[in-house]
Amino acid sequence: MIDGLIEGGALTLADLCALETGRPTYRLSDRARKRMEESALTVHRLAGSNHPYYGLNTGFGALANRHIGNRQIELQYNLARSHTTGTGSPLAPALVRRILLLKANSLAVGISGVRSTVVDHLLAFLNHDVLPVIPERGSVGASGDLAPLAHLVLALIGEGEATVGGKMVDGIRVPQAAGVPALILEAKEALALLNGTQVSTALAVEGLLSGQRLLKAAIAIGALTTEALCGSHQPFDPRIHDARGQPGQIRVARRFNLLLPETEIQHSHRDCPRVQDPYSVRCQPQVLGMVDDTLSHAARILSHEINGVTDNPLVFGEDIVSGGNFHAEPVGAIADFMAIALSEIGALSERRTDLLMREINPRLPPFLARDPGVESGFMIAHVSAAALASENKTLAHPATVDSLPTSAGQEDHVSMAPWAGYKLRSIADNVETILAIELLAASAGVDFLRPLRSSPALEHLHASVRERVPPHSGDRRLDRDIHALETLLGDPDLWDKLVPEDPT
Repeated sequence: MIDGLIEGGALTLADLCALETGRPTYRLSDRARKRMEESALTVHRLAGSNHPYYGLNTGFGALANRHIGNRQIELQYNLARSHTTGTGSPLAPALVRRILLLKANSLAVGISGVRSTVVDHLLAFLNHDVLPVIPERGSVGASGDLAPLAHLVLALIGEGEATVGGKMVDGIRVPQAAGVPALILEAKEALALLNGTQVSTALAVEGLLSGQRLLKAAIAIGALTTEALCGSHQPFDPRIHDARGQPGQIRVARRFNLLLPETEIQHSHRDCPRVQDPYSVRCQPQVLGMVDDTLSHAARILSHEINGVTDNPLVFGEDIVSGGNFHAEPVGAIADFMAIALSEIGALSERRTDLLMREINPRLPPFLARDPGVESGFMIAHVSAAALASENKTLAHPATVDSLPTSAGQEDHVSMAPWAGYKLRSIADNVETILAIELLAASAGVDFLRPLRSSPALEHLHASVRERVPPHSGDRRLDRDIHALETLLGDPDLWDKLVPEDPT
């Protein structure tokens, strides 16, 4: 996308990521506008015919066999109102912005049969940061994310709620805040707006972006723990990973080698009698390489989905064709896959934290306590990490294998993609905390090895920790330290600097 120009089908994941940092003023291109108007004219002409066209002059779902004659406009308003059944907490502002942009981009392809003013309204909301209040729960991810997106439609037509500058407004004041009149719906327009995978996709994209950041953090923190444990650098030898040929594993091992050149800490234990490190240290490239490959696959799937047209029916010239692009199975399955991968980041991290408690490195006291016995050190911080890692095991159970039929059996298989996205978000939050606990413990471990130094990159990471958390000089409450490092985990610039995307 160039300078906020919406062509339809030309979004990138970087565009969605940039929504929270430097939003341009979005506008619809002339070519997209022309395509949309031609498609809308076809719908307008055919909706009044006696031939049944789903969603234009028929009912919906199990009522698709009911012909509604010339009541097409009434049908659209009834659809929006009756489908507004979402429950739960409102979606976060960042997610709502992505949903608005995704929906505008999809409709701008010009085969949904809606007028260009519909996209103009969506972009006006986005440009003025008028964010419809969209409840989290209520979608099964088939026939689109119906209930959540119905709340968006109500905001557009002046019957819903939105936040403007953090304040709630409702009714006609919502579109007015965006500088547009209430949208007057025409044939198929409510259906096109609420029939699509944009909520599921926004959630999966959020999980992907979090996963990419957490993977980089896990590599850097894992390298710091390797140093604190006086672990061997040999398992990162590129010859090992080239011999297997797994691309993600090779990339991750390359990053470890950049973080772990020969260091003073490494030199100090050259004659260590330990032959091999436990798997959570030795097999980091293999496990985190799987995560890297999973996220790369997810990026490919979601790059297609953010540019896909997922409402129904679609307009191809003079043909109105009913299908099932609204089924969010590709999105739900990839969210489930990422959930498993991110859970493994947390599982590996928790195991490394446990090693820091165990005197695997005889230079470290048990539980990293300054006065073991009198002090407990990081004993219970590790317990917190274990609790979250265990929680992730349950959350990683795939959502997409659990379908429930709806709409009197017409929608007899559904994706549960939104639930997959919500679980993924919870796992990412847990992994962030698990990694923060490991970083806290690894930094304390390195303190015990002073005056020996690690690599410049890992010393920078250690210094970043110490800017936020003082050295552990005795037992104190650790929840605030963990929270401070959770904030550090949320800083993508640090991890991009420490673990570059393509370290060739």
